[in-house]
Amino acid sequence: MNPVVGLDVSKGESQVQAFLDKGQPFRKSFSVKHTVEGLENLLGFLKEIERVADGKQPSVILESTGHYHSPVIQFLEEQQYVYIIVNPLIFHRARSTSLRKVKTDAVDAYLLCELFYKEEIEPYKKRGIQLLNLRNLTRQQETISGISTQTKVQLLTVLDQVFPEYRGVFGDLYSKVSLQTLSLFPTSEHVLNTTESVLTDKIVSLCTRRSEKWAKEKAQKLMEAALRNPFQNNLYESHIFNLKMLITIVLQYQEHLSQIEAEIDALAKEIAEY
Repeated sequence: MNPVVGLDVSKGESQVQAFLDKGQPFRKSFSVKHTVEGLENLLGFLKEIERVADGKQPSVILESTGHYHSPVIQFLEEQQYVYIIVNPLIFHRARSTSLRKVKTDAVDAYLLCELFYKEEIEPYKKRGIQLLNLRNLTRQQETISGISTQTKVQLLTVLDQVFPEYRGVFGDLYSKVSLQTLSLFPTSEHVLNTTESVLTDKIVSLCTRRSEKWAKEKAQKLMEAALRNPFQNNLYESHIFNLKMLITIVLQYQEHLSQIEAEIDALAKEIAEY
């Protein structure tokens, strides 16, 4: 099934017609007010269609009506329904070729549903889904960014109790190479119990796009930081455990954010093409 709900929007209310699939109208047309109660009734109807359509969430199609459709659009976005706003010129052309010549709200809601299943509306359908995906990805990005920021604060708190001098070794403490190096050498003891050449080789392996000279400079800075560090002997293994765990979490969040940002960029380009 491919359910759809057509809304003929006017000032303060909308006429509603539903189809379960092409050529399969669902129930009689009815109107809903653009009030809290009216929109809740619309939501109940959308949920009913979803149950009847074997769990398939209906799309919603409506003609662009200036600001009259604003409360409906906001409501649909809050409830995470895909909606398609049709250009009035396209809908006028569809109405003029329809056998249903009489102009009524009920007829227009019915025609919007029929238009949904025509090939010419496919770009609008795809764009509606893409916009909803874009909004969901953006919200996810904001959520992960917030959690990542909190985790970084926790990481700094632990680092200040283990290896505070590490902060100046890399330009960006939270870069991938910096966090991976810190995970391998979280204390002065770990750093000073190895050699500069070993540190250099390890940094080179973690950041292959940088030169060996750069890696050697970082290895030297790391050894100097270890010598300055006030905690020459770590007394609490729990700090090391927490530090490594927080590093892993931050790296995972950064990876997720990179993937989400790539998806957002790709979707934004696709949407711009329509």
